[in-house]
Amino acid sequence: PATATCPVSPGEVFVPGGRFTMGMDSALPEESARRDVTVSGFFMDRTEVTNAQFAAFVKATGYRTQAERGWAKVQGVPPELQAPGSVVFKAPADPAAPEYSWWQFTPRANWQHPEGPGSSLRGRLHHPVVHVTYDDALAYARWAKRDLPTEAEWERAAR
Repeated sequence: PATATCPVSPGEVFVPGGRFTMGMDSALPEESARRDVTVSGFFMDRTEVTNAQFAAFVKATGYRTQAERGWAKVQGVPPELQAPGSVVFKAPADPAAPEYSWWQFTPRANWQHPEGPGSSLRGRLHHPVVHVTYDDALAYARWAKRDLPTEAEWERAAR
């Protein structure tokens, strides 16, 4: 198997490359069936990006997330969901309610206000950042001189 050829940064691990079975046969329609894939070895952070790390990025760059900017320019988003905000988990009174109804668009919910207005990061600076899109995560990764894992790399690391 491949091995790390350079020093590992603090908080980072080396995931050996190799062949593995990726996907699930009983997946959702938009997900792929089981298949064998091969990935090269790669480095990956041991933990998710924290609110404190993301805050440092925002302070250094002035970056605003998609949830803070709003969704009007995103193709296919209905008008009632185009305002700044994000989808927040809210357990229904009836636990038998369909799973999709447990998530509700909440105006002005974003990484700094995880449950919407009135919520904050108090006591959560070391929690994983939430309400970030792929583009938000990619902007952070580039600022941190990193990259995002591919789907295959992510699944290899998770397995």
